[in-house]
Amino acid sequence: MKVNKMAKAMTISYVVGDNLYLNLTNKCPCACTFCIRNHADGAYGSDPLWLEHEPDMNEIMADLRKRDLRKFREVVFCGYGEPTERLDVLLETAAYLRSREHCPRLRLNTNGLGDLIHGRSIAKELCYALDCISISLNAPTDEEYMKVTRPKFPNAFEGLQKFTKDCVKAGRAEIIMSVVDVIPPEQIEASKKLADKLGAKLRVRTFDE
Repeated sequence: MKVNKMAKAMTISYVVGDNLYLNLTNKCPCACTFCIRNHADGAYGSDPLWLEHEPDMNEIMADLRKRDLRKFREVVFCGYGEPTERLDVLLETAAYLRSREHCPRLRLNTNGLGDLIHGRSIAKELCYALDCISISLNAPTDEEYMKVTRPKFPNAFEGLQKFTKDCVKAGRAEIIMSVVDVIPPEQIEASKKLADKLGAKLRVRTFDE
């Protein structure tokens, strides 16, 4: 599929199955080789997820007021960017959702580099606000991780592991690490061992073109 990155919209929330996804930013410190942004303007039939501008809280709440939260199993912070790039907005949105009746489980899909983005540990804040933190591991070794994820931080793999351990230590939220099934089986097995070592579960995600 040819990607037209000029196709922009203000798609703040979009539905995938029985989950509601929130698209708060297009900023990301990684350039993953398998990222869906390389193949499409949207995900799972959504409108374009390239934002005309980053939505403020008034826009986010106005969008969410149109949604019947009883219809969703989870609300997932995951769009065409790394949600922790807008940590304050993420936390404020989570608090707003908690204030609503019938708030479902809240999950964050993250690359795990939020500490490096903000220059401090953010695990406790996230684990207090959310029910599940899903961290994209992508590869089990520093060399393989850097090759597939291409982050702007040279210490990204170390930072991801520390973030994961801090989230596990916080103790409130479910902590999951994920890899995409495009990597070899031996790397998936090594990823499971690393996740176990850090105290997290491993989920193998299917790559969708």
